[in-house]
Amino acid sequence: MAVAFTFPGQGSQAVGMGKDLADAFPEARRVFQEVDDALGENLSKLIWEGPEETLTLTANAQPALMAVSLATIRALESRGFSLKGKIAYVAGHSLGEYSALAAAGFVSVADAARLLRIRGNAMQAAVPAGEGAMAAIIGLEQADVEAACAEAAKGSVCQIANDNGGGQLVISGAKAAVELAAKLCTEKGAKRALMLQVSAPFHSALMAPAANVMREALAGVAKNAPVVPVLSNVTVSPTSDPDEIARRLVEQITGRVRWRETVEWFGANGVTTLYEIGAGKVLSGLARRINRDVATASVGTAADVEAAMAALA
Repeated sequence: MAVAFTFPGQGSQAVGMGKDLADAFPEARRVFQEVDDALGENLSKLIWEGPEETLTLTANAQPALMAVSLATIRALESRGFSLKGKIAYVAGHSLGEYSALAAAGFVSVADAARLLRIRGNAMQAAVPAGEGAMAAIIGLEQADVEAACAEAAKGSVCQIANDNGGGQLVISGAKAAVELAAKLCTEKGAKRALMLQVSAPFHSALMAPAANVMREALAGVAKNAPVVPVLSNVTVSPTSDPDEIARRLVEQITGRVRWRETVEWFGANGVTTLYEIGAGKVLSGLARRINRDVATASVGTAADVEAAMAALA
């Protein structure tokens, strides 16, 4: 009867997230202050007051979402909870993997904030504006989507970036290739092919410059073995080795986020409940579509913390 914690990725952000945690728990408020100090700016004010379009910028959303997730962890810990011994595994969706690792002690909150700011800026800078794109493909088999990507690429880049489960795949790459692939997917029978309003072609080979930046950034921070194993986005296998974790984080920049397989792995390895730690309920919704036998709960408010403590005690 194992429990795993999952941590949300970009898209789960909302103005005001984490404010009631900071108001209710001094330990949570300290996390936001740590992040502000690490970045040398008042990110907390942006998180709680907006404007939304500024919070949504990749370089802001990434450390902001991590801050809310870690504030939630600290709130739980203030009630006597300990990740070690209670939680079998942690995993996070894209940037959420950094949140998971910070929660498990792989890096400090301050270093996680700085790494995610670097990551966000590097991913944004990797491809000139307007040259990349992403699209969500709904209701088409993975093999058909991969075939459409291969047909559309024609020497360019077009690949599956996210396997989110529930029939949802996200493709990423050069704008013209992604647009053509989306059209081909529709012709192959996709229920929907929707171009996404994103600022860069994340999790594609076009992100190679950002991967190089992150390799150097990760080499410069203190790393510890996490107190619980982390399930990597790119390998869907658990590890506690710091060097291996760092390599996987670099690979993640250009690699596929294999979230459907992650949830399936949890179910096949004794995990009966997934707690989504931080903002929103996106991962809980995905998990229910992937494996209805695994229970889900979202923990991102003061009331959620109290409910989780009652369940986890």
